[in-house]
Amino acid sequence: MIKDYLSLCKPRISLLVAMTAALGYVLAHGASGSHLNWALLGVTLSSSASACLNQWLEFKQDALMERTKKRPIPQGRIAPKEALAFGFILAFSGFLILLFKSNFLTLFLTELTVAVYVLIYTPLKMTTPQTTWIGAFAGAMPPLIGWAAAQGRLSLEAWILFGIQFLWQIPHFLALFWMNREDYARAGFKVMPALDPEGKITSAQIALHSFSVLPVVLLPAFCGMAGTGYELGALCVGTAYMGLGLKASWGLERADTKRLFFASLFYLPLIFGMLWIGA
Repeated sequence: MIKDYLSLCKPRISLLVAMTAALGYVLAHGASGSHLNWALLGVTLSSSASACLNQWLEFKQDALMERTKKRPIPQGRIAPKEALAFGFILAFSGFLILLFKSNFLTLFLTELTVAVYVLIYTPLKMTTPQTTWIGAFAGAMPPLIGWAAAQGRLSLEAWILFGIQFLWQIPHFLALFWMNREDYARAGFKVMPALDPEGKITSAQIALHSFSVLPVVLLPAFCGMAGTGYELGALCVGTAYMGLGLKASWGLERADTKRLFFASLFYLPLIFGMLWIGA
């Protein structure tokens, strides 16, 4: 039972949220402490709440998809009303922690992220393919939240981190959607690959965003956030990611899109890890 409730929190995604928020805090503040710990706890609880409420809203669709049909709610291991209550408890706990232990901007950005993800992104997936960008917006917020927790304001450097995480997500998710397009179509999700059977738009979007992410990951070196070591490392990693994206976009072969998807799982930790080391 505990394992099922934990899976509702999507712990791997919540861990990534916490790590990228911590990166924003460290780059803005240069140190850790109890203030960071409270902010990360509040952000992690809020991320877990978003994941839980997302699964509550989509449990009927999840039951129709091979990749999600074994989740706790579709399998009946957790009742929908119990998942809903758990999601609200997580959301309220995160809200209270940030209200009393952080600043207003951190609280505002976190609650905005939860609202966009749960109230806009999740329901609109059934009506428009443009939700990929809405989801990417919510997914790119953690570095901003961490920066806000450290400084109480946002600067250009914070928005650069946001841009890196935002652009990284588009090839990542389009590759995932393309590999599972029949699954998404069966569940009624209007993701781009499900509406684009020939893949022309999907291919163009993967190519465009794979290319555009390269100059953005180099911006920290030009804005004084990192040195030559990061610049060279980001150039190598970014070029490799761009190459995989362009190759995947060329024919949308399953092997190529699968390779791009798995490479994307390592790409962001590598880029942000190099920034962290140089902080």
